[in-house]
Amino acid sequence: MASLLSTYSKVELSKKLKKQKTMLIIQGILLFLMVIFAVFSTIENGLSFKTFLPLFFAPMLFVMLFEIKNIKKELATRK
Repeated sequence: MASLLSTYSKVELSKKLKKQKTMLIIQGILLFLMVIFAVFSTIENGLSFKTFLPLFFAPMLFVMLFEIKNIKKELATRK
């Protein structure tokens, strides 16, 4: 069974890779800010939902990393 990425052209894959990298950087910065906010919130108010909020968004970062890896692998097979 062919992967979904195999249906894209090389140019489309390059654009998708660039877009994914940009989104990864943005999400990484936001996650970092959420961790800082969670630490300060925990210091001020003790444990709350805000303390664990970054843990819910961290897996999305790893999914994006996995997707970037797959796009790079697909581009490498086409060269």
